[in-house]
Amino acid sequence: MARMIINQDKCIHCATCEVECPFKAVLISDKGIFSIDDELCRRCGICASVCPMDAITKEE
Repeated sequence: MARMIINQDKCIHCATCEVECPFKAVLISDKGIFSIDDELCRRCGICASVCPMDAITKEE
């Protein structure tokens, strides 16, 4: 199953992905680390398309 992955080395913590995700699948930890909840994610790719750093990819 495909899943969306955030490359932590590229992520600048701008939160654009979190704001734009219609499924609220982007999570932010107490330490400010962004991740994607596989159960909420619909793999639509909106998060990847709005990321200014191309830090989000779909992995098969």
